[in-house]
This record gives sequence, C-alpha cells and structure tokens, in this order.
Amino acid sequence: MPAEWQPHAGTWLSWPHNQETWPHNLKKAQEEFRRLVNVITETDRHAYVCVSGDEMALEFLQTQIPPKSKTILCEIPTNDAWARDYAPTFVVAEQLSDLRPSTQPPPWFPTDSANLGAVDWRYNAWGGKYPPFDLDQNVARLVAQETQTQLMPSKLCLEGGALEVNDAGILLTTRSCVLNPNRNPNWSFQEVESELKIKLGVEHIIWLTGDAITGDDTDGHIDQLARFVDDTTIVYAWTDDRDDPQFANLKQNLADLKQGLEKWDLNYDLVPLLLPQETVTFRGQRIPGSYCNFYITNEAVIVPQFEDVRDQLALDVLFEHFPNRNVIGLPSRNLSVGLGSFHCLTQQMPEC
Repeated sequence: MPAEWQPHAGTWLSWPHNQETWPHNLKKAQEEFRRLVNVITETDRHAYVCVSGDEMALEFLQTQIPPKSKTILCEIPTNDAWARDYAPTFVVAEQLSDLRPSTQPPPWFPTDSANLGAVDWRYNAWGGKYPPFDLDQNVARLVAQETQTQLMPSKLCLEGGALEVNDAGILLTTRSCVLNPNRNPNWSFQEVESELKIKLGVEHIIWLTGDAITGDDTDGHIDQLARFVDDTTIVYAWTDDRDDPQFANLKQNLADLKQGLEKWDLNYDLVPLLLPQETVTFRGQRIPGSYCNFYITNEAVIVPQFEDVRDQLALDVLFEHFPNRNVIGLPSRNLSVGLGSFHCLTQQMPEC
C-alpha cells in the first residue's frame, strides 16, 4: 500500500445521501461535499463519485461541478458516504504478473490497472452499529469490477480509516478498533498482524491503545489520531488542556507511538496537531473534530476547518511538512455531524 502522498490516478468518494446520518443538515453537508470534490478535481487526476441513481444527486453534481471538471459519476449504490471505510484499499504489486486482470480497464481509467490490487476487507459498519450496510459491503467488489482491478478479498473485518502507512514499511493502527470483538472476535493478535502484513506489504505495525477522541463512533480510527506526513514524521492529535477528558487517552497514544518507534529503532519526528480549542458540537451533540482527518491529493492537502481559533494553526503546522503542496482549509462542520470528515470520505487510487 503506497503512502497517501504518492501519485494518485484518482480519488473515490460516495455521494452523501443518508438522511439518518445528517438528519438536520443534509443539504449543508452536501454543499461541503461539493466543495471537497471541486478541490480534489483541481488538485488530483480524477474524482470518482459513487451515486445511486438519485436524480437529485445527479442533478446537483452535474450542475454544481464545473463542466470541465474531472469528476466521473459511477452507478454504484451505497448506504452511506464513508468511502474510506468500505471502498477497496488499493495496493500495488511488486511484479506486474502478480495482479494482472483478465480484461482491459475502461477507456476513462487513467492508469495501468495490471499491477493494481483492490483489497476487500470484510465490512460490518463499525461493529454493526448502523444497519443496513449491505450496499456498502459490495462497493469494493463493484469498484474493482468497474476498473478491472484484481480483487483481493480478506476475511479480516476492518475499515480503511483504521490504516495509516508510510513508504518505509510501517503501519499505524489501533487495538480498540481492529482487535475489537465487534469485528474480529475469533482472530488472535498474531493472525491479525499476519493478515495486515500480507495484504498491505508492511513490515512493522505500531499499535495505539489510547482509544478514540470524544464523539468518534469508529472505536478509534487512526485517521483521527495520528498520520504520516512523510516517511519519518508523524503528526498526532493532541490537547494541552489536562482537564480535557481526552487528555489521558491522547497521552497514552503518544506513549504508544514513542514505544513502537523505539521497538523498531526508528528515529521519527512526532509533531502535535492540536485539537480545536472549543468543543465541536451540533444541537448539543459532541462531534469528533480532528485536524488529523486531512486528505492528501497530488497537489494539495485538504484540511477540515471547524470555525475554531485553531483552524489556522493546523494549516500552518501542515504547511511546514508539505512545502510542495497547497494546504487548503475547507469547512467541515456540517459533514462532521455525520462523525467523519475529508479523509473518511475519500479513498485514494494509486497511479501505476
């Protein structure tokens, strides 16, 4: 699995349409999604948006996205919009013959799919929390079919938001999510590690144990907690308020990062990315607000903004580590009501 900053052939997304996910602000969430898609098409090769034939969705996308946009609408029905978690995790084979598909990709497909693999993890909507999820379970298979990419099924149950890799063979993930009985009750620790190493081609795994940020319903996805910005630098979610209920968990995650790096004799820089100063809420409900949920395109880093005094600080921190990319802040308060943000909505497809 290449690091996210490696060249993309495109980005997969799904149109947000689930009224239960955004019961009071769906249209506003869709507007923020449209802005995200527009920036992706300006800074990546293509955006592939899964739609369910909803006439309103098609009309909105076709009229609101610029005519020359590199957006391609794909007829793939979904239950919800979190493509990071149920779309395939794309990997690149070391030898082209390892993953050669039986047929040719469609003419609009901007890469050689012969050495692309699409890992299809078992998906159960974050431990069975949000049924139905039958349509989302099929997305990885349908995307592989659409692009004529070799499907690589896995019996391991997890989501793409639980995975964070660099190009030096290191994977970051969390015990609270991947080892949760609501996903993999019959898997041993050794079996889980083996499957992750086989499917992703990583050598070492660093496990965080500090649990999720407040409001996160994923049992602790890594993409809200710690992210690589290059092969030897990790930014991590942090608060400097010792009275914050999240402080102990975040402190434990930092200790786990240090211990894991020391275990493999890795000299990495660890950079704090402060959480919003004010608690992010909507109608009295606390929603997860983390600047770690940024998404890296070929030319930009798209960072969630929460109308908080620390929005600019997050942009400044990330700009220091992405000097050759535009660091762009986009509104995310309405999308985040669905308990995710830009990284949760996107899944990169590597260029080959």
